[in-house]
Amino acid sequence: MTVAEDNRTESRPFEADVAKLLQLMVHSVYSEKAVFLRELIANAADACERLRYEAIGEPALLGEDTKPRITVSLDAGNCQLAVEDNGIGMSRDELAEALGTIARSGTKAFLDRIAAAQAAQGAQEVEENVLIGRFGVGFYSAFMVAERVEVISRRAGAEAAWQWSSDGKGSFAVSPADPVKAPRRGTRVVLHLTDDAKSYTERFTVERLVKAQSGHVPVPIAIVEKPGAEAAEITDGAALWAKPKATISAADYTDFYRSVGGQFDEPALTIHFHAEGRQDYTTLFFVPGTRPFDLFDPDRKGRIKLYVKRIFITDDAEILPRYLRFVRGLVDSADLPLNISREKLQESPLLAAIRKSATGRVLGELERLADKEPEKFGKIWENFGAVLKEGLYEDFERRDALLKFARFRTTASGDAWRSLKEYVGALKANQTAIYYLAGDDTDRLAASPHLEGFRARGVEVLLLPDPVDSFWVMAGLSFDGKPFKSVTQGAADLAAIALVDAKGAPAGELPPATKIFLAFMKNTLGDAVAEVRASERLTDSAVCLVASDKGPDRALERILASAGRLNTASKPILEVNPRHPLVVALADLGENARSLKEDAAHLLLDEALLLEGDRVADPRAFSERLARVLGKCLHKGAD
Repeated sequence: MTVAEDNRTESRPFEADVAKLLQLMVHSVYSEKAVFLRELIANAADACERLRYEAIGEPALLGEDTKPRITVSLDAGNCQLAVEDNGIGMSRDELAEALGTIARSGTKAFLDRIAAAQAAQGAQEVEENVLIGRFGVGFYSAFMVAERVEVISRRAGAEAAWQWSSDGKGSFAVSPADPVKAPRRGTRVVLHLTDDAKSYTERFTVERLVKAQSGHVPVPIAIVEKPGAEAAEITDGAALWAKPKATISAADYTDFYRSVGGQFDEPALTIHFHAEGRQDYTTLFFVPGTRPFDLFDPDRKGRIKLYVKRIFITDDAEILPRYLRFVRGLVDSADLPLNISREKLQESPLLAAIRKSATGRVLGELERLADKEPEKFGKIWENFGAVLKEGLYEDFERRDALLKFARFRTTASGDAWRSLKEYVGALKANQTAIYYLAGDDTDRLAASPHLEGFRARGVEVLLLPDPVDSFWVMAGLSFDGKPFKSVTQGAADLAAIALVDAKGAPAGELPPATKIFLAFMKNTLGDAVAEVRASERLTDSAVCLVASDKGPDRALERILASAGRLNTASKPILEVNPRHPLVVALADLGENARSLKEDAAHLLLDEALLLEGDRVADPRAFSERLARVLGKCLHKGAD
């Protein structure tokens, strides 16, 4: 070889082992074998739609057989399954070209021809009708369950019928088909099933798959249970969500909700709308009447089914945010693109737009219901409020919308729900914040000593018993210009708000003995507390614990500590009611009662912990101090 020959540039085609490529397509593109039935039915529906389109210009193609249909035939004895349509059919060349070339889609070529024709007529857009098969690989999913596939087809208007056959190992054959056994028009795909796919000859299995995956394609589907049996229609080619809302009864919605949502109750709210414009899609959402069993599933997945042109794609599409995971239903898009596998959605601006619009519509409907039908909304909030409040923490963009219809129980509401608008409308003079108390039980919260000073002034406090409450309130939110403030954090700032009953007013400057006793308590407790101070928030109880102005409040600290997310908790502040008889009596004791006051200081701290539902730091020391104090009291009583 000369140097010139060695240095020349040469172009060569890629070479591929077709058998290996086909096996890769079959076993890598799809993760579930059952998807083959969806793909074959989608192809059959496309063939019927192509015939409808071509028959517009050539009505003779329909002949006397004008109603489109798809038939699934089962033959358990021969371990076969067949999917037949009376659509456009294929000629010999079309069979070889469409099925002999992987990723060569007949639907795509058909659309290209339509686009060219419309472009020649000056059309601006191409109507894609309801054709699905855009990538040309769905047919090959049949080889996941079949050791051999035969396709018998007769093109509309033609006399000859043809048969394509392959074992999926690298070659195929096209030959004339017996006209008597071939469809009068359309295509029959016959699968010779493998031993591990025999279940696809069982009517129950196949009918369930058809209804779940393809129950709403625009062509009726029938099933033939065994050779010689009559065909039984299992879907009517109609989709409930595609019908005008005026024609759908409440019972129709309820039946559909139970089938699509796997629920047995009645929906508390139905949201059905069609969006047109930049995106064309339909949504049918249901808010359940009762809590689904998986409401607090750690995975927090949604349960929204996705269809594209009425072809089922997935049953857990991430259409709505996780804090709306209780919503059941579906989205049917007319123009959402798919990836090659059809099992994972292609990330696209269209999908993002659908997510945003659908979420906004659900929240808007909830807000409307809260304003117009508060009793009905109250039941929804009772069931799903704890989940909706996750959005206050996670969804910065929609926090204001969520706060508008959020409902709370408060120190003034009893068993009723209060909105923030109602709360703000009842603010006391000089009240500058929305006060809340977070914990794990509404009754325990309502009995908390932290509320005493607020009750004395008629200040309403939100009672927040859900774990998520401790997080969203820390996100810097406000409503109507009023920030959220914990009653267990920082100073109470209640001095500027007038007491309802002046009889309980503070006595002004603390007596010297009380000041000395508070300092004594801090010295005795040492590092167990950050500070000991007189309290504005206590009127009946002797003590309570509060957190500093910075960092988490007491409830959030407990949550973080129990989850192992808090290495070192901040030291609490012990607030003491200087007007409480026990505190006054302890402050008046002389130096000879020092040991009693030391035990009392520790017991008061333990009392504050117990009032919060916490455990005392040292149960043995607590028991010994309590015994000593009781012993001194008994001895004094005996004297």
